[in-house]
Amino acid sequence: MSHSIAKNDFKPSPLLKKLVPHALFSRLTIAKKMLLGYAVLVVLTIMVVVHALVNLQRLNRLNEDIITIDITVREASDKMLDAILAQDTYEKRYLILNSKDMRALFRKRGDEFRSWIESLKKLPETSDLPLDEIEGLHKKYMETFAREVRLVQEGNSDQAREISNGALKKIMDHLTDRIRTMALNAKKSQEKKMQLIGSIGPRAFMTTVMLFVVSIVVGAVAGLVITHHIASSIHKLKVATERIAEGKFDYDPEIRASDEIGGLAHAFLAMGRRLKQLEEMYLDASPLTRLPGGIAIENVLKKRLAADQLMAFCVVDLDNFKAFNDRYGYAHGSEVIKETARIIEEAVKAKGGPDDFIGHVGGDDFVIITTPDRMRDVCNEIIAKFDERIPQFYSPEDRQRGYIRGKTRQGVPMNFPLMTISIAIVTNERRKLKDPLEASEIATELKDYAKTIPKSVFVVDQRRSV
Repeated sequence: MSHSIAKNDFKPSPLLKKLVPHALFSRLTIAKKMLLGYAVLVVLTIMVVVHALVNLQRLNRLNEDIITIDITVREASDKMLDAILAQDTYEKRYLILNSKDMRALFRKRGDEFRSWIESLKKLPETSDLPLDEIEGLHKKYMETFAREVRLVQEGNSDQAREISNGALKKIMDHLTDRIRTMALNAKKSQEKKMQLIGSIGPRAFMTTVMLFVVSIVVGAVAGLVITHHIASSIHKLKVATERIAEGKFDYDPEIRASDEIGGLAHAFLAMGRRLKQLEEMYLDASPLTRLPGGIAIENVLKKRLAADQLMAFCVVDLDNFKAFNDRYGYAHGSEVIKETARIIEEAVKAKGGPDDFIGHVGGDDFVIITTPDRMRDVCNEIIAKFDERIPQFYSPEDRQRGYIRGKTRQGVPMNFPLMTISIAIVTNERRKLKDPLEASEIATELKDYAKTIPKSVFVVDQRRSV
């Protein structure tokens, strides 16, 4: 029922069908169809945006130039003139009074002059400003005054007056003239920009409105045409998505077009195949503990070895589990396996890291992939929880005796101690591991040794690469 309704949603419109250029569209990809359909819209939109932005940018630049350059230059010029005129006054007074205070005030105003020069140099556009010339003149003015000071201190007042009325005055006049010219140019520039700001705006309004209206109309028509053309393929992809979501990973949307939707259909097929592989990997997980199985363990181990990450590969095995299983039955053995998985998960959560991995190879064999700095804490936590909780699965009598009566694989009667846990740890701290197989072989060797120790224990491979 839902399928028939969906198909009715896509009845062809005669008018839109006439507008669709089928011969052209059959040769184009969806991207080119969209590009063609919206080409005029894009051009008109760009024209509207560019037209508006250009005018706004011009206004903004003019206003910014007035504020940051012209007004700043005029203000700095006034301050520099004040400073240099004040210096001239203090120079004359120093010549008469030979006062250290006058000399200090002269230098203070000179520092102020230089600070305004530096502030002007920080402006974004200073190529038209005679800052280097003004700075050079002021430096020369300061040096000439220093010469005058030395003559006064040596008692050559007449020569000092000659410098004051001659060289120093000439530099002063030249300097003030350059500053006034700079201020005048800044004022003219400001007035010119203000006139330009007043003329920008109205002529752009009608063009912007007209382009905007045309863009909306053309965009609406193009959108309807393209939507009508690709609607059926989109509907097929929607159905494919629903089928894949239902778990039908082999579903084929049957879209054979050479455009992007056809490519997307192929991607859907590839995604379905990948999801099917992931489902198979998920099915590789232990149905008892829901922990990843051997395939996932090998993949994680390969990735970490390939990335040359420091890691600790911990193989966990239960001692005397078969005797417990034979004595109490499969159901109780499964509960012990699930409890062991919970213990390992709790220990890794408490003492491990967020990237640590837990896997269940099968039976009573588990794997932990952690880091060397955390492996001992994790293993100690596992052993402590295991020795505390697993004895509760035995009957009070067996628990009190500390063993159960059973038979070996050969049928020989034997007393089996309560279960313990053995952990073999292989790291790549001291040796380079080539592949998961090598790590597994070393861990098996260590685990066999650990199982000879009559208690819960973990052993670490301490051997180095030769």
